[in-house]
Amino acid sequence: MAITTTKYDSAEYLETPEDMAAYLEACFEIADGDAAFIAKALGTIARAKGMTQVARDAGLSRESLYKPLSGERAPSFDTILKVIAALGLKLHAEAIQR
Repeated sequence: MAITTTKYDSAEYLETPEDMAAYLEACFEIADGDAAFIAKALGTIARAKGMTQVARDAGLSRESLYKPLSGERAPSFDTILKVIAALGLKLHAEAIQR
């Protein structure tokens, strides 16, 4: 008997702004400085919210968001800030306990 699997998509489980914020926070914790990983996480959140709406709110074209948020490369910080604002999220800083 063959086992059938389906592709897991985190975007399907990001239903509320709180879900999206928690997902991004978890990604920050495990990214280990990998900007492309964070970009892909933002892409997942943008798909959950609707890429067209996020692009409109960020003042960018939908097509111009797919590549920077694919995780293949690190987008500009300007793009990151626009997308985070369009998603209704904000960045914050916290001191590292050493």
